[in-house]
Amino acid sequence: MKKMKTYLMTAMLGVATLSMVFTSCTEDKCKDVVCENGGLCNVDDGTCDCPAGYEGESCESLSKTKFIKNWNATDTETGSTTPLVYTCLIADGATIDDVIVSADFSDSYFTNTISATVTGNTITIPNQQPDNDGYSVTGSGTYNETTGNIDWDYSITEIATISTLTYTGAWN
Repeated sequence: MKKMKTYLMTAMLGVATLSMVFTSCTEDKCKDVVCENGGLCNVDDGTCDCPAGYEGESCESLSKTKFIKNWNATDTETGSTTPLVYTCLIADGATIDDVIVSADFSDSYFTNTISATVTGNTITIPNQQPDNDGYSVTGSGTYNETTGNIDWDYSITEIATISTLTYTGAWN
């Protein structure tokens, strides 16, 4: 019985030692990773999981920064072959994901600015009436990393007649 206890104790000690060896050999993939702006290192692959509004290898960049500039816009109304060509400024908004689209949006339908939000490579214009004059706008665009363009789809609705003009465009 004493030998059995000895064998059992030796076996348990061996298992404990092996488990410590295997546990201590597990690589800490986050050891040298520094995530900025509240990002957290993903222990499975050592990459940074960025909070909303940030992107990049270390969460070092605001997602909306790539949208903030003066754009050359070329939009075409659905069913038309005549493009609308104009310039449009997208400016920084009040919060981490807000931007403001300037008054020249879509051939001057609006004199007041239009509010939009940015999530990653997508800019979204929620349904709104910036001038309170019976016209509303809604839409979204995707920033193309390769071309540096925004590919847009948006609609302008005259609320009284419920007539909607739909546009597709590229801003560069």
